[in-house]
Amino acid sequence: MSKRFQRVLVVIFSLIFLLASALLILFNVKSNIVFFLTPSELQIEKHNNTIVRVGGMVKENSYSTYNNIKKFIITDNEKEIFVNYEGILPDLFKEKSGVVVEGKLINDNLNASKVFAKHDENYMPATISDKLKEKGFWNKNY
Repeated sequence: MSKRFQRVLVVIFSLIFLLASALLILFNVKSNIVFFLTPSELQIEKHNNTIVRVGGMVKENSYSTYNNIKKFIITDNEKEIFVNYEGILPDLFKEKSGVVVEGKLINDNLNASKVFAKHDENYMPATISDKLKEKGFWNKNY
């Protein structure tokens, strides 16, 4: 084998290795990207019997507890989704506050396995504020 042929083989195998590594990284990053839907998007795209994340505001006067099951409604000021959660809610959970809920959607009810409360009363993700502005519900106090 000539030295030139050996160099070509090294370059080819290096490129194959780099390409395989890049593809592996991209597929892992893609599967770990976390996003959530609004109640309006959730009702447009049916996700029955699948695990989803839904973000929005907890509707005022919607929170109740029955046999250690917390029930509340998440809204984006257009559509609403009913949530059932069994467990301890975050300390920052309250009505008229932002939450992201993860769980299984069954017959337009979300059986939540995780509830994430907004950590700062002045913080709002850009995606939510953009959607509120787009729908005409933006309030500068958010």
